[in-house]
Amino acid sequence: MKLQTEIPSTQHRELDLYPTEQLIDALIDDQFDAVRAVRLASPQIANAVTQALPRIRDGGRLIYVGAGTSGRLGVLDGVELTPTFSWPNERAIGLLAGGHTAMFTAVEGAEDDAQQGADDLRALNIQIQDVIILLAASGATPYVLGALQAGREAGALTIGIANNADAPITLEADIGITLETGNEIISGSTRLKAGTAQKITLNSFSSALMVQLHKVYGNLMVDVKPTNAKLVRRTINLTMFATGCDEAMAKDTLSQCQYHVKTAIVAILNQSSVLAAQARLLANDDDVRRAIQQKE
Repeated sequence: MKLQTEIPSTQHRELDLYPTEQLIDALIDDQFDAVRAVRLASPQIANAVTQALPRIRDGGRLIYVGAGTSGRLGVLDGVELTPTFSWPNERAIGLLAGGHTAMFTAVEGAEDDAQQGADDLRALNIQIQDVIILLAASGATPYVLGALQAGREAGALTIGIANNADAPITLEADIGITLETGNEIISGSTRLKAGTAQKITLNSFSSALMVQLHKVYGNLMVDVKPTNAKLVRRTINLTMFATGCDEAMAKDTLSQCQYHVKTAIVAILNQSSVLAAQARLLANDDDVRRAIQQKE
């Protein structure tokens, strides 16, 4: 089977002769195919969120598996969940063919080892509640297919994401998401629009999941983990925006609850103590909106 992501494009055959401005325009314009591909896959992405949600609520983990660019994008998505949504590090795990070294340096041949993919996944003691996101532009990377087989054997939810139609990863996973980005402007360079489409898909999937886990109030990032000065400032701004209070009240309330924005919002809007706000959140599945609306 010929992979569309590997077939040279019939457009821009003299790309190497383009002046710089034309070259940049061509590279940027080609990325719009990525957005269109993800938009067409929206129903499948929504289904993945729906199927993943009960497992994650039951304590499952998000486990990303990939090689090369795809694997690095998976690692990135998982890592960013902690500062953005206070998601526990141990519940967002990235498996990259070639191990940690491959995050920074290409490890030749690592993606061709299906057994290693299966072994790496099994080493995590996979449970039925886990959600495994399998990424490969080709859709046929042996390392990822090995992990897919091991994930299915364990009864975990498997989500396959590929950039070619009828790919083994999407056909064999519980949920297949095909992002048909077509030929790359630089033939075979799937770090371009194939990678962009995967990044958009991962952003959409994990962000939607976090919203439905009550880590967003309105459109505010209320479960942010303030690990640096910029994020501490963000917690203050978010609290002021959500409640209409002044900076002094926001800082004072946040200082009483270790800068947990959700608690500060509930305490200020309900004119209650931090302890009472924490109790309300606990009683309402950490949902800010329900905690505010709860009757005495």
